Amino acid sequence: MAHQNLTTLCYIEDEGRYLMLHRIKKKNDMNQDKWLGVGGHLEEGESPEDCLLREVKEETGLTLLSYKLRGFITFVSDQYPDVYMFLYTADSYEGLLTDCQEGVLEWVPVEKIHSLPIWEGDRIFFELLKDQIPFFSLKMQYHKEELKAAFLNGAPLELLEERDINGQTTGAVRARFMMHRDGMLHGTSHVWIVRPNDKSGFDLLLQKRSAGKDAYPGCYDISSAGHIPAGDDFLVSAVRELSEELGLDAEPEELAYVGLHEEQEEAEFYGRLFRNHEVSHVYVYEKPVDECQLVLQKEEVESVLWMDYEECLSQMRDGTLVHCLNEKELYMLAQWYQKKGLTGQDKL
Repeated sequence: MAHQNLTTLCYIEDEGRYLMLHRIKKKNDMNQDKWLGVGGHLEEGESPEDCLLREVKEETGLTLLSYKLRGFITFVSDQYPDVYMFLYTADSYEGLLTDCQEGVLEWVPVEKIHSLPIWEGDRIFFELLKDQIPFFSLKMQYHKEELKAAFLNGAPLELLEERDINGQTTGAVRARFMMHRDGMLHGTSHVWIVRPNDKSGFDLLLQKRSAGKDAYPGCYDISSAGHIPAGDDFLVSAVRELSEELGLDAEPEELAYVGLHEEQEEAEFYGRLFRNHEVSHVYVYEKPVDECQLVLQKEEVESVLWMDYEECLSQMRDGTLVHCLNEKELYMLAQWYQKKGLTGQDKL
């Protein structure tokens, strides 16, 4: 008797390739047309290792000689029963590859797997395998075939949607760390808190990023900014980020839309390459703000600073200001102010 909720899955490695099974033969298959490793349900009295060896032999004709348990995966779905999976990799085997009754077996280069039709959550554990994480627990929640939430070792992963240059979603959902590893275009909201002055026309409220941030720690940044979580939109995210980062409760109609800004850059932090490609909705918040009354989210924001617009540009250019700001976006703010008639100076 098979335990329908307990399964094994194995990715057999050989010269930079994984043995993948294209599931196209089995009727009523929840994995129809998907590419997976090999494995199956535990039988009565089997350990995960017993199941692993039996399923690999049945599906591929191969006998594993060296294998390792890499993770435990929990799948929660609104369409299928929950599944609990023991994830293995194997790097040594003997025997000849045979035909599989459930699909077509093919050796696929690891770097090409992401281009295949695979479950979105599988992309996450492929990255963890690539990072040689000794062991991990990954929980994934699906609505139909759409990944809605993921948790790594009990902590939620931030899921983002890939977008085009107009800010529209493409349908692909990835964990944030994958977006920045691969440089995928994703959405962010940028809110600039401003106030009029007698110098260049207006001041900007800059936030200093926390020293513990995974990118640009300790740098001066936009007043409030954040990624657009999967399923959210730009304005909702902008309002939420103001509240979370600065303790500032704003209404959506109080944010003036400035425009769309695309930005692409590469940097290295903590020995890892950080590829940022984002499309942002840029907003301005003009209501009076007392910086002493703000409640800063210490994990994100170390402090805030009012700075004249022209002074900010000058310090950005001469290197005085340690920042991760973008001049083109600042020009957008100046143009917006000029259109409002608040300053007659030509900032361009």
